[in-house]
Amino acid sequence: MVKMVNRCLPNWRHTLQKKNRPEIVIKGIPAAPGIAIGSAFLMDQQDFIVPERLIFDDEIPVEIARFEEAVAHTKEEIQLIKEKISAQVGSMDAQIFDAHLLVLEDCMLIDEVKKHIKAEKYSAECVFSRVLKRYVEVFARIQDDYIKERSADVEDVGRRVLKHLMGESRTHDFDQLTGEIIIVAHDISPSDAVTMYNKKILGFVTDVGGRTAHTAIIAKSLGVPAVLGLKDATLRIDNQDAIIIDGRKGVVIVNPSEDTVELYRQERDKIVAYEGSLENLQDSPSETQDGRRIVLMANFEMDGEIPAVKKYRAEGIGLYRTEFFYMNRLDLPTEEEQYRTYKRIAEEMAPNPVIIRTLDLGGDKFLSSIQLPKEMTPFLGSRAIRLCLEEQEIFRTQLRAIVRASAHGNVAMMYPMIAGPGELRAANVILKAVKQRLREKSVPFNENMPVGVMIEVPAAAMTADLLAKECNFFSIGTNDLIQYTLAVDRTNEKMAQFYEPGHPAVLRLIRRTISAAHDANIKVSLCGEMASDPTLAVVLLGLGLDSFSMSPASIPAIKRAVRSIRFSDAQELARQALRLSTGQEVEEFMVSELTKLAPDIYNYDGRKK
Repeated sequence: MVKMVNRCLPNWRHTLQKKNRPEIVIKGIPAAPGIAIGSAFLMDQQDFIVPERLIFDDEIPVEIARFEEAVAHTKEEIQLIKEKISAQVGSMDAQIFDAHLLVLEDCMLIDEVKKHIKAEKYSAECVFSRVLKRYVEVFARIQDDYIKERSADVEDVGRRVLKHLMGESRTHDFDQLTGEIIIVAHDISPSDAVTMYNKKILGFVTDVGGRTAHTAIIAKSLGVPAVLGLKDATLRIDNQDAIIIDGRKGVVIVNPSEDTVELYRQERDKIVAYEGSLENLQDSPSETQDGRRIVLMANFEMDGEIPAVKKYRAEGIGLYRTEFFYMNRLDLPTEEEQYRTYKRIAEEMAPNPVIIRTLDLGGDKFLSSIQLPKEMTPFLGSRAIRLCLEEQEIFRTQLRAIVRASAHGNVAMMYPMIAGPGELRAANVILKAVKQRLREKSVPFNENMPVGVMIEVPAAAMTADLLAKECNFFSIGTNDLIQYTLAVDRTNEKMAQFYEPGHPAVLRLIRRTISAAHDANIKVSLCGEMASDPTLAVVLLGLGLDSFSMSPASIPAIKRAVRSIRFSDAQELARQALRLSTGQEVEEFMVSELTKLAPDIYNYDGRKK
């Protein structure tokens, strides 16, 4: 299945000394943060050579039976893998293998193989490999990056079936690996990745894949950096090459010079030392020096993140992204499945709040279970609340699960991408009907479950005073708010220089939103990447933000920033920042002033060299 190259690798420093090649910098997609310095371990994907073997009529039943037995063994194999990852990381992560099982339960695929065995009179492995190849080609032609990535699932399942049909053992023996290594591969299948748990893997580098790829999910669960989508990394990196991964910036450095290695080693050591210094703040309140209390919560996606949420003392889940439920599978999640998960998370976090965002698909996130038309501008098309209002059965199913879960903890719910009161009212009409139906069935739920609105488009910020009259809280999603305000596609690397979180237009919309919320006596949080930047966090604090929600690992740094300054000083800095002309001016001004007012913030903030 995979050819393992040179299992026992030398120390990467020895490799560096042996190489006499220039340093190469390759840019890819930052999929999991962190810095890793180590030796490349090249995984070479190896296809099966399937001989074309004709069979006699009386062998047809035997070949069909062999095929059915191989499928059954593969199901058992994948189920064991699923149980293993569920025990080690969490049931949500394990759901990525449901897609594999669904491939094996596809009646069209199974029946087509049997039909061709009978008609063509070739061996089961020969027919299956041909059918499999056609399926993979169909996936590859679909103009949807997420679905294209799922072709890896079909290929992975196919190799397992062929392994059983051909009596070959091509599993990967990672137990024989010695030393700390960085995996370099064209792609890494989910079942490959599972076998890497508890091994000395420092990071992942792949030619293909993106932020929705299984490799990214696994890397984050393992807590190791990953850079994906490098296109030709396996051609430019040799086995045993010394490499550096910077998962924050999506950079891989091959054959680094001694100076580069030393620079990154110092950077890595700073991160470790800085994180260690923040541990002393874990049990300290998130409070400014003059007594302003700020709630720090975590963004959350899957079960495996609960330990990190608790480790960093998050005061709740400020953004529970539910897309993962839908995206890593070929079917739709049931109401009961969602309810059990939401209930478990709510009970796990009680009495702290869990704010569940309803389905936010579209834009750069796609659902393979329903066929949506290809759009020229998907970020401006049918996505988030618009999609939910179109696909109301999917929406009602999720609403029923969330409302039922509200009986088991401090659950709140919010709608994404609301552009004004009209969409909010339309969503609430459906919610009202769902609640009434549950009452009729005597299903318990919290009648007073808070319902909020995400402020992610300028229209919502401009009508925040109207929206505040009809909801219980606001959550500002700055990733999209910046994108729509500045007309910048945040997924386009060429536009990176125009993506300015501190742009005066963005800050003014945030100020307007916070003011409208407080005038209506409701709270306002912020859950975009701005929340995890200490410099901009102080601006947001000064604008009057009530709470922040971010990746769990970012909480200690923001807590330090909050505790390092007076609220009155943050207010004055925010007032001055709003008078500036560009995002760059805002950031330079804030860094300059905070270096004088609160130098502890910049002991190491993870961004500066």
